[in-house]
Amino acid sequence: MANANELHVVLGGTGGVGSAVVRELVQQGKRVRAVSRTGTGELPAGAEALVADASTAEGARAACAGAAVVYCCTNPPYDKWAQRFPALVDAAIAGAAAAGAKLVMADNLYVYSPTTQPLTEDLPQQPGTRKGNVRVALDATLLAAHRSGTVRVALGRAADYYGPAAPSSGTGAMFFGQVLAGKAVQWPGRIDVPHILNYTNDFARGLIVLGERDEALGQAWHIPAAEALTAQQFVALAAEVAGRRARAVAVSPLMMRLVGLFVTPIRETIEMSYEFTQPFVMDGGKFTRAFGFTPTPHRAALEATLAWYRAHAAKK
Repeated sequence: MANANELHVVLGGTGGVGSAVVRELVQQGKRVRAVSRTGTGELPAGAEALVADASTAEGARAACAGAAVVYCCTNPPYDKWAQRFPALVDAAIAGAAAAGAKLVMADNLYVYSPTTQPLTEDLPQQPGTRKGNVRVALDATLLAAHRSGTVRVALGRAADYYGPAAPSSGTGAMFFGQVLAGKAVQWPGRIDVPHILNYTNDFARGLIVLGERDEALGQAWHIPAAEALTAQQFVALAAEVAGRRARAVAVSPLMMRLVGLFVTPIRETIEMSYEFTQPFVMDGGKFTRAFGFTPTPHRAALEATLAWYRAHAAKK
């Protein structure tokens, strides 16, 4: 049973997901250590900030010392996944194991074979993409470490996400900057098919549940999200909340490839284009049945997100 004296360590504690986990833990009255390589980023009062390189076993052991739960919310640069992610996960395993802590991995949906049906945890894992294959291998490593008794592991999967303090997300600073400016909001694919989006605060709440509940261990879980909207619907709702006249505009696959010749992050997204050219919907029913969970409605999530971007635009 969790208690207020237990230490919760968030690796990648100043990133989009990690910072949301830190905020939620602090709100729940937990002891929190936010680990990052640079120490930049906003942290709520009461959170301990630690600058450390948790991509090595030695660094991760030091960062995780004394932890009851470790949340791995770190991501290498998008074009360096194959080279850097395995060592990063190995280090997180080493750090959590040395502390005797549970390890909760912030995961995504890249592991599944492309499909138009709602994604469930038991679908085939034959993604056919480089990043998907990296994720499959990482999850296999994590679950093998759990089965061997090295460390107790739970995987929390979410879709693309948006929320406060997540500017580097695909639905991040550029996206909401265009909404607030009342401009055309570029979307990398069709704007008339549903595409699931998780709110970062909900993702954080779900990851914390996985760290609290022993029955979550040794499994992957989809963190529930509000209903899947089309890009047209999502941008229209964001524009309504913002009081602007923004609208969604589709960026064609050809244009994505042309831009990708010069912009590495765009080039790296092209293999994932199937998520944006057909319905991409996630089923969070397994999580809800096990733990009970009500996702934040998009309107309320957008109100909080847009308030954050407005506040930070005013500071510049």
